[in-house]
Amino acid sequence: MSFKTIAAATAAAILLAVPAFADSMIMVDDPYARVSAKSSKSGAAFMAIMNHGDEDDQLIDVRSDVAKKVELHTHMENADGVMKMMHVPEGFAIPAGETHMLMRGGDHVMFMGLTQSLEHGDMVSVTLVFEKAGEKTIEVPVDLERKAMHGQMNHNMDN
Repeated sequence: MSFKTIAAATAAAILLAVPAFADSMIMVDDPYARVSAKSSKSGAAFMAIMNHGDEDDQLIDVRSDVAKKVELHTHMENADGVMKMMHVPEGFAIPAGETHMLMRGGDHVMFMGLTQSLEHGDMVSVTLVFEKAGEKTIEVPVDLERKAMHGQMNHNMDN
């Protein structure tokens, strides 16, 4: 083999490995989705998103065919002390070496205008879109039995 052939093969291998390497830096743990009642027209998904990379990333969008509209949301307290859900168009920072929790009462994926009912045990396909890592499609189980604080532990790797 000539040097040119070896160099071309090496470059191709590196280019093909970079997306897989970037994707493996973002991991999702303990995802689940739920609705408040069987007739609900909205639902939510929760999970721990871990960035095992050396660079900060940003969750900038989310998609799913289970609803007409899917957004990244958070809860904010208004001037009257009432908690209100709000769309977060810029998404959520996922700092290098840390975990960002999407959980009840905090940041979460919001499904609005459900196109199907979500039954306990169903699986929902959700695509998370990251600024650097790109798209990551996950299967999220519907869990209507999970208690509000179940799975909400401190995943911050600094502790």
